[in-house]
Amino acid sequence: MSTHARPLAEWLAALDDEQLARLLLRRAVPAGVAWNDFFDAAEALLDPASIARVLPRLTRTEAAVLSGSEEDADAAGSLRALALVRDDGRPYPAVTEAIAERRVPAASEAPHPPEAGAAAAAHAAERAFTHVAAIADVLIAARESPLNMLASGAASATERRRFAEAEILPRGTDLDDLLIAATDARLAVVDDRALRPSALGETWLRWGAAERWSALAQGFRDRMPHGIRSTDGGWNPVGAWAEALPWDPTWPQEHAALVRRARMLGLIAEGDTEPEWARPLRRGEDADGALLQRMLPAEVDRIFLQNDLSAISPGPLAPALDVRLRTAAERESASQASSYRFTAESVAHALALGETEESLLAFLEELSLTGIPQPLRYLIAQTAQRHGLVQVAPDTASARTRIRSVDQHLLDTLAIDQALRPLGLVRDGDDLTSRVSPATAYWALTDARYPATLIDDAGEPVVAGRRTAASAPPETPDAAGYAPLIARLREHHGPDADAAWLDRALESAVQSRSLLLVEVAMPDGSTRELTLEATGLGGGRLRGRDRAADVERTLPVSSIRSARLAGD
Repeated sequence: MSTHARPLAEWLAALDDEQLARLLLRRAVPAGVAWNDFFDAAEALLDPASIARVLPRLTRTEAAVLSGSEEDADAAGSLRALALVRDDGRPYPAVTEAIAERRVPAASEAPHPPEAGAAAAAHAAERAFTHVAAIADVLIAARESPLNMLASGAASATERRRFAEAEILPRGTDLDDLLIAATDARLAVVDDRALRPSALGETWLRWGAAERWSALAQGFRDRMPHGIRSTDGGWNPVGAWAEALPWDPTWPQEHAALVRRARMLGLIAEGDTEPEWARPLRRGEDADGALLQRMLPAEVDRIFLQNDLSAISPGPLAPALDVRLRTAAERESASQASSYRFTAESVAHALALGETEESLLAFLEELSLTGIPQPLRYLIAQTAQRHGLVQVAPDTASARTRIRSVDQHLLDTLAIDQALRPLGLVRDGDDLTSRVSPATAYWALTDARYPATLIDDAGEPVVAGRRTAASAPPETPDAAGYAPLIARLREHHGPDADAAWLDRALESAVQSRSLLLVEVAMPDGSTRELTLEATGLGGGRLRGRDRAADVERTLPVSSIRSARLAGD
């Protein structure tokens, strides 16, 4: 055990709970770690593996100060808060050893980029508009079917293929960039390797384009690595990003992805120039969507309904209207003038989500510039008439789900439909029953294109909620999770800390057969320093070979005033 662990343990004990929790959080210490006291904590924080984990997240300035090539008071304070240096600013020996072969690039004098010209700004605005709309499309798709994610956090190959076939992604855009932008803004949540919209994301879908962009741009800025964040809460010059985390081997890829997403959101224009709407964010201010709004196409709130069951929007449809329309119609093309198509399946989908024939017709009457064509009225009426032909209800007597219909031929079809085999449907009189829950059975029938309705115990229709909005994670990791660990550390740190440290030092020396410099209190009141090769500890006594006298000695631990490793 290094003697440097003791002063670190005492320094840790002197921190208040909030400071200690922040340190543990930044050092990525698991909240359930089995530390018993501050000596355990100090030893673990000085362990080479723990140091190796934190070094890659140091900024270029912190790395330069740690290696002794530069001076910076803020960086020095950050290093002390990370328990990497002592009070005098010198790194702990274990840290010095860990950085011995690491190099730090010289500081860059990269200025902030010049202001974008009119053409470059227009292209950046168009790019931002296109990608904001694509993120909305991805979230709408995730409402219906949560995206499957890999353990690495990337989208699965199945999801990539799904969106490629749907032609949702803008040319050259990676699905992961859209998903990261959404999660950075807390619009989507990954839970059990499935991504779905958060409650905030559901609200965001109904915001205007400028408001949508503001949330995404601010989320991008707020989730930037601290190595490229400026002291005023904005970001450092883009030209300096490449050297921001010099000891992180993954930084080149992360840096490239950050620049890519900044361009995607229109924060970097052609020629690495800066559009005016990026400037407030770069300065640490709130996003100002009004600056971007002037460059975006005007939203419309009316559409043309056609006799062929299609709908044409003469411009970008207001998001709140678009989201509702897409519950009842399939979008066929996505552009500034989008087109939609009504089908029996799309109208049934709207009815399953709570629309009625009356509410849907009223919505379309208000939305349409041309009224509602007769073929569309007929389609909605016919679909509404069929909707609910199959009723799914709980059967409290048998604790099963009961499926009934006035059309017995339809029930016969359900019973032999191979797509419904997982439901385990069995005949029970005029009905079918299943072991799965009513909601599960309902959605299985709906996905198989059967006109199902979910009924409650009282026989009333229920709006089925297959996919509920997920809760967004906290904006920052929760340091409160360290409260039990901190309480345990403080419980075992008291007035007998000196004795506890001495016992640990002696036990460690015996285990490693280390050479100790031991200060012993003599009977006459004097003290004497002995150099011992520790060989045993027990019964309150330390045994070891005295190197100077070449004899075995046994010393009462109570007489030992201090002990340190020879050479420390």
